Amino acid sequence: MAERAGLTRLTGSGNGNGECGEDDCPNVYRTEQGTFVVQGNVSAAFTPPEGEGLVEIPEGVLREAIRVLGW
Repeated sequence: MAERAGLTRLTGSGNGNGECGEDDCPNVYRTEQGTFVVQGNVSAAFTPPEGEGLVEIPEGVLREAIRVLGW
């Protein structure tokens, strides 16, 4: 399993959108630098620039991350 040191998991525990709460599900993480890492299904919507990738997450996962951050 990939290292997650320095990441704070914002989603994945009882988010109520039918997604599971395990490591293999869509999730949003906050880094120590205040940026975000999104885990989701790989998307082929378009080809991103070198070094970038596209993932797709359910709306409920993003809403949960916003709620946790108090936005």
